[in-house]
Amino acid sequence: MGSKGKQGRERGEEGLIVSHFGVAVEVLFASGERRMVKVKRNSGHVVGDHVTVEGEVLARLPRKTELSRRDARGGIHLVAANLDVLGVVLAPGTPPGFLDRAIVASRAAGLSPFIVINKCDLPEARELGEGVRAVYGGILPFFTLSAATGEGIAPLCAFLSDGHRGAFVGTTGVGKSSLMNALCPELNLKVGELSDYNWTGKHTTTVSSLHALPDGGELVDTPGFRDFGLVDITVPELAVRFPGFESLEAHHCRFNDCRHRQEPGCAVREEMDAGGISEERYRTYLVLLAEVEALEEEALKRSWRSNKEKR
Repeated sequence: MGSKGKQGRERGEEGLIVSHFGVAVEVLFASGERRMVKVKRNSGHVVGDHVTVEGEVLARLPRKTELSRRDARGGIHLVAANLDVLGVVLAPGTPPGFLDRAIVASRAAGLSPFIVINKCDLPEARELGEGVRAVYGGILPFFTLSAATGEGIAPLCAFLSDGHRGAFVGTTGVGKSSLMNALCPELNLKVGELSDYNWTGKHTTTVSSLHALPDGGELVDTPGFRDFGLVDITVPELAVRFPGFESLEAHHCRFNDCRHRQEPGCAVREEMDAGGISEERYRTYLVLLAEVEALEEEALKRSWRSNKEKR
């Protein structure tokens, strides 16, 4: 390496984390060079982070967005940084409420959600797509495709190529991995190569990785990203982020702390009575409302216990 490259590293060179291992990250620099850098196992760095590298020291630059998830046990995990879109992948068998939860969480994280109906070569998936499009088609970008046959992949590629950096979330069995492979043909080879990277004398598994698409755009592959519990959503935010309540942006409830149940002067109830919001949408909102209220109550209990222990 020339003296110019060495001087750049001494000053701190900017790069992008494109792969994350338990004890190391792979950083891509503007020159096209890639370099592995050791990190602590719980360093907090994630794929999508912009960093400066000086020697073996990483310094994270400010993030524009953070995508987090809450697992089934209540733990919160940061998935990726600096994304702008999130694809919610559905297929026959997706649990009720998953789509709304993912949309709310995506919007709360500052990302623009879009919907992907996979396995459209199956009659059940086509039926699912028709039902989902009837509710969400005028609200969010919507793609019906088959990762197995390639049908419908081109419109999604065109959408992502418009400078987007995104990720997919979907429950087990929706074909998220097949979709990633259809969009990124080199993914299987690259993941295999990275997984065999010998860093500490034994194989290390990729936590996540970022891939440039052939026609433009980028996707973060996030193995194991299936469950999607809400994170840091307040009751007032829920109504603003909930799909189907977009018309409420121009209206306000009489009370700032309105929960949209039976409160007088509730804009949500008035919009539903006027036919602008369906009863089905409203009932789904109430289910998520109960979930958010339970999370807020648990957070208050944890805070109370923590303050009590400090006394």
